[in-house]
Amino acid sequence: QVQLVESGGGLVQAGGSLRLSCAASGRTFSTYTMAWFRQAPGKERDFVATISDTGGSTYYADSVKGRFTISRDNAKITVYLQMNSLKPEDTAVYYCAARAPRPAYGSPWYTEVYEYDYWGQGTQVTVSS
Repeated sequence: QVQLVESGGGLVQAGGSLRLSCAASGRTFSTYTMAWFRQAPGKERDFVATISDTGGSTYYADSVKGRFTISRDNAKITVYLQMNSLKPEDTAVYYCAARAPRPAYGSPWYTEVYEYDYWGQGTQVTVSS
């Protein structure tokens, strides 16, 4: 069992930057795959970025590649999302997610909502034009 709490959301102008944080509880955090998803009003929750347990591997949605960076600090049991060159279409509620280690036989990257076990409450990011 793990609890996730996001913070760092807010209102920024297009082209600006923002860093989101996800503080986790649980002694097994260092074994979890972590990810960020986002959901705009009236839209589905979409994948943004993921990071492996050690932080050695990352994967991004095409829409944010080159602009966003996911990282983790296992000593601080925290995962981050650095967002640069923000666009109005980035406006959404951003959610932190965790996947417990278990066998998987498909893609090595987990990009679907159903592949994750734990979720934070979300933090609002609004980008003005």
